[in-house]
Amino acid sequence: MKRGIAMGAIVGLAVALGLATPAAAQKTKLTVYTALENDQLGPFKQAIEAAVPEVEVVWVRDSTGVITARFLAEKDNPRADMVVGLAASSLLQFEKMNLLEAYKPKGADALKPAFRDQKEPYTWTGIDAYLGVVCFNTAEAGKAGIKAPTSWKDLLDPKYKGKLVMPHPASSGTGYLTVAAWLQTMGEEEGWKFMDGLHENMAVYTHSGSAPCVQAARGERVAGIALDMRGASEKNKGAPLEVIVPTEGVGWDMEANAIVKGTKNLELAKKVADWATTKAANELYSKTYAVVALPGVENIPPNYPATAEKGMINNDFAWMAENRDRVLAEWAKRYESKAAPKN
Repeated sequence: MKRGIAMGAIVGLAVALGLATPAAAQKTKLTVYTALENDQLGPFKQAIEAAVPEVEVVWVRDSTGVITARFLAEKDNPRADMVVGLAASSLLQFEKMNLLEAYKPKGADALKPAFRDQKEPYTWTGIDAYLGVVCFNTAEAGKAGIKAPTSWKDLLDPKYKGKLVMPHPASSGTGYLTVAAWLQTMGEEEGWKFMDGLHENMAVYTHSGSAPCVQAARGERVAGIALDMRGASEKNKGAPLEVIVPTEGVGWDMEANAIVKGTKNLELAKKVADWATTKAANELYSKTYAVVALPGVENIPPNYPATAEKGMINNDFAWMAENRDRVLAEWAKRYESKAAPKN
């Protein structure tokens, strides 16, 4: 009995001092740069902290272009421990500049090949894919006498003048993957010629990959080039939308994770990276994206285009990364005049 009392006293003292028990252990803050949507941050934080109890996730969130630019600006003095949910094309830039820690998560080999780093040393892992599609407002189109497009080049019809919207490629990952896809599939000369014609019909270039579809859903535009899942979401809310995958195929990118080289919290970051390949993690991704990294995990929403995954082009992520600065500079020179004001 005395021994039990003594042990109880020791445990009580340990708890009082914040020692010895996992519940009382101090968590380590992990600074995570992300382009995840705001409504994903809470569920992701909860899931990560449940899987890795020693960690407290501290998000630094912005659009793909802004997070990419910030990370590169800090390359000589990195402030993030990890990057989670950022475009793979951005992570390939970081990889090329030797800014990422070499680490292959425990479950990586079970993922679809396209979602795994193909180079050594292994530095990044994909989690889900997002596509650029056309959100077409059938009601507004009917008023304007416009037929639903089947090809990208149908959007060059003068009837679309002032009725078309798409994301700015320097701000939005959806915008850049769309521009990159046109240049890859059409060739550079034809691709820029196509975008010159498209610019004549463009009302504005937004700084969000979802906004063009939202504007089309509200009837503010006839068509918006936008994120695939947003199209399905707006149609499910009752918007008179048709979500279209043009016959030439659509650009896509994947959200991916990586550990920042030089982090002081390397072992904890590895644990988070390991969790990110699990079935539970992929089931979380599938609540927001139709295409995820782990085979067999599927949660396709109503009104999601049946041809979407088949319509994904044979994307050259290395080309996207290597040519990003050049493409964005040329794009800005030609089309920046219609960019939406930045908040």
